[in-house]
Amino acid sequence: MKVANLIGTFFGAGNLKPAPGTWGSLAALPVAYVLHTVGGFPLLGFATLAVIVAGYWATAEMTRGQENHDPSEIVIDEVAGQWIALWAISYPAWSHGLDITALWPGWISAFVLFRLFDIWKPGPVGWADRKEGPFGVMMDDVIAGIMAGAGTLVLAGISHGVLGF
Repeated sequence: MKVANLIGTFFGAGNLKPAPGTWGSLAALPVAYVLHTVGGFPLLGFATLAVIVAGYWATAEMTRGQENHDPSEIVIDEVAGQWIALWAISYPAWSHGLDITALWPGWISAFVLFRLFDIWKPGPVGWADRKEGPFGVMMDDVIAGIMAGAGTLVLAGISHGVLGF
């Protein structure tokens, strides 16, 4: 259970109050930076998939026999979603040989949009959130991360004039 707790709380970030989900998302940022710096987008992508699998397991272990299947201290789902949102800047930086810190507006938009979609739970995010068990816990944040990444790409396109604005 200790390993599940370390993973589920992302090494204790989920125990921070108030707003443990925001703390989990914030804790995910420097780790994503290190992963990208060490291995580029491929490492961040692989780590994200590993976190989704480990997060599913940890959530199942931490909630086994409990009535609450999505306790606030479980933030590994926020880590997965935040990392997915950051794919929108990690891949372009990696594929074009850019320093990922040069895309700093993308860091901000990925974080803000992810938190917005995770809290607001529009459309498919709300659908996934209503699912019981570890699937719902993880999937709503995965979908919020996809939406935040797409939003970050749209904002970058607007900012750089790619979308004709």
